[in-house]
Amino acid sequence: MAKKDSSDIASLSSDETTSKKGTSVSKSDPAGSGDEYTAKNIDVLEGLEAVRKRPGMYIGTTGPLGLHHLVWEIVDNAVDEALAGYCKNISVTINPDESITVLDDGRGIPTDIVEKTGKSGVETCFTILHAGGKFGGGGYKVSGGLHGVGASVVNALSERLEVEIYQGGKAYKQTYKRGKSEGDLIVIGKSDQRGTKVTFWPDNEIFHDVNEDNEHISITFEWDKLITRMREMSFLNKGLTTTLSDNRGEDHKSERFFYEGGIASYVDYLNSTRNTLHKPPIYFEQKRDDVIVECALQWTDLYAESVYTFVNNINTHDGGTHLTGFRNALTRVINDYSRKNNLVKESEANFSGEDVREGLTAIISVKVPEPQFEGQTKQRLGNREVQSITQGVVSERLGDWLELNPKASKEIVGKAIQARQAREAAQKAKNLIRRQSALENSALPGKLADCSDRDPANCEIYLVEGDSAGGSAKQGRNRNFQAILPLRGKILNVERVQPSRIYENTEIQAMIQGLGLTVKEEEEEKENGSGKSLGLLRPNAQNLDLSKLRYHKVIIMTDADVDGSHIRTLLLTFFFRYARPLVEQGYVYIAQPPLYKVEKGKRIEYCYNEHKLQAVLAELGDKAMIQRFKGLGEMMPEQLWDTTMNPETRTLKQVTVEDASEADHIFDLLMGEAVGPRREFIEKNAHLVANLDV
Repeated sequence: MAKKDSSDIASLSSDETTSKKGTSVSKSDPAGSGDEYTAKNIDVLEGLEAVRKRPGMYIGTTGPLGLHHLVWEIVDNAVDEALAGYCKNISVTINPDESITVLDDGRGIPTDIVEKTGKSGVETCFTILHAGGKFGGGGYKVSGGLHGVGASVVNALSERLEVEIYQGGKAYKQTYKRGKSEGDLIVIGKSDQRGTKVTFWPDNEIFHDVNEDNEHISITFEWDKLITRMREMSFLNKGLTTTLSDNRGEDHKSERFFYEGGIASYVDYLNSTRNTLHKPPIYFEQKRDDVIVECALQWTDLYAESVYTFVNNINTHDGGTHLTGFRNALTRVINDYSRKNNLVKESEANFSGEDVREGLTAIISVKVPEPQFEGQTKQRLGNREVQSITQGVVSERLGDWLELNPKASKEIVGKAIQARQAREAAQKAKNLIRRQSALENSALPGKLADCSDRDPANCEIYLVEGDSAGGSAKQGRNRNFQAILPLRGKILNVERVQPSRIYENTEIQAMIQGLGLTVKEEEEEKENGSGKSLGLLRPNAQNLDLSKLRYHKVIIMTDADVDGSHIRTLLLTFFFRYARPLVEQGYVYIAQPPLYKVEKGKRIEYCYNEHKLQAVLAELGDKAMIQRFKGLGEMMPEQLWDTTMNPETRTLKQVTVEDASEADHIFDLLMGEAVGPRREFIEKNAHLVANLDV
């Protein structure tokens, strides 16, 4: 089964839809059986009805991501109170009935009447879109929630919501059902507390996931997702205490986070499994023209760059002007310091931005009164003035640190020199491969069985474990849009080697050539006069040229055993480190071949998990024959097509990155050099493994 994208709520999913008035309107006859299209056909959704009608427009998806997004909307409101200096504690509790309670000790949502609405401030915030204290009314100077839809959207998408306000010695309460109040805000007693408490029950009519059989299944809150975000909030807000509690089941658990060091502690956390060149992390904070720039950075002996940026506590995954300002300053300051102190020869070219950022772990957090984001998703900061402010602050403060710490500074410059040498070696290896390809009169790997379609949006490539399975896949595929690239053995673990080594590895080089992985020169390289970027794949770099990509579906297909899992992990490590934009754009998938074939008479059923197998056996009875597929090579081409490659019947798992910094930490933990932390992780999580096929 091709997995349906639940975030695409607004699109028609059938040939016919029904309007609110009950008129059936066919796609081929938009007027509806010849009726005129008049003002009567225009529908106006009142209040929060639009949110329930098109939830994807507000939270992106009604799957697990959307469910957790509800929590962040309420938590972000509490964090805004912390940014304003009024909140020190935020707690999130998962209740036994799968409801969520968020409690803060801020000022509490205003309980008096809002003149424009005639309702209390509480009811206004929870029932009217784009209402709140973040639109210039003086409630907040800096805020992450800029659209004013958070609380009202959570209310609209909850079966039930209760809000309590502790303010002025009194406790207030109001309840709602699917977005509509069930009475006025009332005083329920006295209280010496201060703050806001919100409990909500997500609406099961809206939130669900889809299993392998394309059936709707209920979803629940995940501890790991929640704890990662709560930890991050404490890192980003120095002095803020966040607590997460899970009261489900018999084994209740709770975690508390408080970091006096703020983002410097964040860098310490990310580098906890790495060898650092200097301690503690470089940290500085400075306010300039109402913009607060806060930076923490530390170099390690790794080859990957781990730089994460935030604006008003919002993770700007696509960077923006604050990241550009930081990078420009970093490259210029390191180059200036190197030449001033004769650490490089006059005849040598400047370091490139890639050279000085190799092994760098950094957090850049800025507080901006009026941030301008590119797009509703707030993924990229657009304020031009923030670039010059960030660049100025970083140039000044980092320059001072380098002068005051000559020993550590020399090691940092030495790391950049090694990076430049490795980059030049990688360029030579890449040029050699190009010359060999030219001699062979082909730029594509010889074992690639390409497809005939040349539109990347229509094309997909299977990265297949082994030549045997590759042969079956080549015979079973649809040659029009499916390409096959067999991979021999386990590829290089890119987490542990210099970037130049990837161009020396046959299997990785085949993927680079086959997929069309090329990079474009970064803008800051042009602006700051640094050494030119040579178009090499670099760890964690974001400058992959997706316009050159040859396939928009990259599907990993490995055996369902330990070796297959290891190969899949090695491939995912490569994509995360060297081609992360592919993952972020949703181009990477994992094929789901069946584990069992069940046959009785002329009936054949394929089972993708133990649960499905037991259900089929219960239906077919004792005399059914069971075949356990140990490897893809055991499957005939027709079987492989029917079960794993046919878009009409297959199941694919899309690989996503919800939190890049946490994924960075986990990949380093599991695939890096440090043995102790990896052993500890395995021992802690071993109980989660139900079936281990060795």
